[in-house]
Amino acid sequence: MMYTLTTQTAHGADTGEVSRLLTPDGERVADPVLDLWAADLDVQTLRTLYRDMAITRRIDAEGVALQRQGQLGLWAPAQGQEAIQAASARACRDDDFLFPSYRELGVLVVRGARPADLVLGWRGEVHGTFDPYALNVATPQIIIGAQALHATGYAMGIQRDGTDQVAVAYFGDGATSQGDVNEAMVFASSFGAPVVFVCSNNQWAISEPVTVQSHFPIAGRAPGFGIPSIRVDGNDAIACAAAMRWALDQARSGRGPAFIEAVTYRMGPHTTSDDPTRYRDKDEVELWRGRDPLTRLEAHLRHLGAFDDAFATEVAAAGDAFAAGMREAALTARTRPAIEVLDDVYAEPHSGIDRQRERFAAYLSGFDGEEAAR
Repeated sequence: MMYTLTTQTAHGADTGEVSRLLTPDGERVADPVLDLWAADLDVQTLRTLYRDMAITRRIDAEGVALQRQGQLGLWAPAQGQEAIQAASARACRDDDFLFPSYRELGVLVVRGARPADLVLGWRGEVHGTFDPYALNVATPQIIIGAQALHATGYAMGIQRDGTDQVAVAYFGDGATSQGDVNEAMVFASSFGAPVVFVCSNNQWAISEPVTVQSHFPIAGRAPGFGIPSIRVDGNDAIACAAAMRWALDQARSGRGPAFIEAVTYRMGPHTTSDDPTRYRDKDEVELWRGRDPLTRLEAHLRHLGAFDDAFATEVAAAGDAFAAGMREAALTARTRPAIEVLDDVYAEPHSGIDRQRERFAAYLSGFDGEEAAR
């Protein structure tokens, strides 16, 4: 089944025009499309989703704290966006390959990233913190929107291999203004590539509101490329899981790419170098706090009799343990000699990197021993 969004409003930030299965109070509601893809989501699956989201929020707070304490150079908070991250990643098969941006912390948690994987890159100690083929997750992309092209290229490779994996590209609302995302959708549509585009519309591209970038819902753009799309409540974990299952089925069955716009909100700053109080109204933040994805799913689980103090304690302990591992990894990290920045840039040695190493070594020799080692 192909589902293409047709209802649009002139207010990109309006959450009234979204598909959802849970109200902000945790009440289960019906949706003619999403219900088909959520019918077999049992209580254990929902508890797992809550656990993923809660751990993501806990270690996100730890990342911010470590940056504020001078242990990390930067951190990109994910608070408020846990539902689309965890639910979409859980919907994927283990052999699907995911291409996240720098904010998809929940995707890394679901895929089994280690505590050190989440801090050493932001500390600047290594180029990449994990083997992409161990997690089937590409190194998180800093260049805005570039991962959409990477995912589409990988998906075209899947076609040539004759297998049924799916590639998934994650990006924010701001990235949809980039050429890379639009070019990726051209290629994906033209070649029928098995790729899912997941846009986390968190309302702000740094200090630029989404209503300035797009007067109409972003999901309405994809059909112009011939790509079916759906606009869901990105703070509703059940709806996000259902939408992702629909999109994966579209791509895996040979019907080409699909696009999800998850309408959510970035509760914190763009990064720890940003001050959102300079451009956001506090009433807007409080409005979205009432739509929190964790409290929404918790309320639903309590209604089902599947959330109690023992479960809450277990989840909190798991989050604390992961956060403690992050802190230990940051505090015990070895700062490499500066010359090692050229290590592991290429798979094989070559003369170009050798010449760069020689020139950089000559530059470093102009400092005393202590400075050169930094």
